[in-house]
Amino acid sequence: MNTAAKDYYGLLGVRRDATPEEIKRAYRKLARQLHPDVSSEPQAKERFAEISTAYEVLSDPAKREIVDLGGDPLSQAGTNAGAGPFGMGFQDIMDTFFGGGGARSRGPRSRTRAGADALIQLDLELSEIAFGVNREITVETAVVCADCEGAGAAAGTSPHTCDTCGGSGEIQSVQRSMLGQVITARPCAACQGFGTIIADPCQNCGGDGRVRQRRTLRVKVPAGVEDGMRIRLLGESEVGPGGGPPGDLYVEVHQRPHDVFTRKEDDLHCRVSLPMTAAALGARVTLRTLDGEEAIDIKAGTQSGAMVRVRARGVPHLRSAGRGDLHVHLEVKTPTKLDAEQEKLIRELARLRDEERPEPIRQSGNFLSKMRDALNGH
Repeated sequence: MNTAAKDYYGLLGVRRDATPEEIKRAYRKLARQLHPDVSSEPQAKERFAEISTAYEVLSDPAKREIVDLGGDPLSQAGTNAGAGPFGMGFQDIMDTFFGGGGARSRGPRSRTRAGADALIQLDLELSEIAFGVNREITVETAVVCADCEGAGAAAGTSPHTCDTCGGSGEIQSVQRSMLGQVITARPCAACQGFGTIIADPCQNCGGDGRVRQRRTLRVKVPAGVEDGMRIRLLGESEVGPGGGPPGDLYVEVHQRPHDVFTRKEDDLHCRVSLPMTAAALGARVTLRTLDGEEAIDIKAGTQSGAMVRVRARGVPHLRSAGRGDLHVHLEVKTPTKLDAEQEKLIRELARLRDEERPEPIRQSGNFLSKMRDALNGH
């Protein structure tokens, strides 16, 4: 390849008085089209090498001056001058020239960072969940160190600029290729990317700017919360390194099992056992609810499995007015032991009701038999 005869401006399709930005834009456009990783054209590899060489020359003011004077700055470099780009992938080329190649300086990391959120569990009784409660909780979190006020340095001292990176927090290295200079940056190992070094750290916090401390907080639990709900306490979690702003504390409510009631949404359910005689004759039963004692009327002839609803004796609605209901499920108990007098009375009752030899209770037919009876007029 005779590089002395090359028209570098023509390869990129720009005028001889093109600005550096116009040259760069022209190369970007052609590089996207001709890179071997994305182009299927037979001559893509050779053409990409040519435009890469042209860009290397025209983006370097010294080399471009030689071209403008009629010379070729690569005349002594041989044909291998254009082979460099193929050691890099397409994304590497794009990153290097179009904004992602690490050439941008990120600057030093801040020692001050936000604190993490935290989650604790709060176990409550059903009555506390139903009607709401104010509870005190004790937490152990990180707070700002009182000795250094979050700075991390001992009293009377302050962090000094890192000599290795000059305060930038990163070390840059420059590599030359036929595409020009490729600048990469990595965090400074001496200061861990902070740009400053704490030579004399605070003895109380070890340079972290925060210490552990037990605190007592008050949590207001609203009426009607559900098991597993979380209450957010803004800024009550630990402060961040360097005295950064605190995170949020989440209090997750858990209901302890109740010995009488179970909850389904905002309704309460319980089971009450009745003597056979009370179910047959009817009765008034006193039940202890969340609001206190409540009298419940049991109708005569109540069957086992029946349910009595007591309105507005459930859990208050969390986001609206009103309350759920209390569902009392009744279970009729048959006596298992009778003395002679009781047995005599039961037998007499059975005789009076003609139940000494009871017939089996007829089971309801299935859906098809019911339909058949309905069609036959039964």
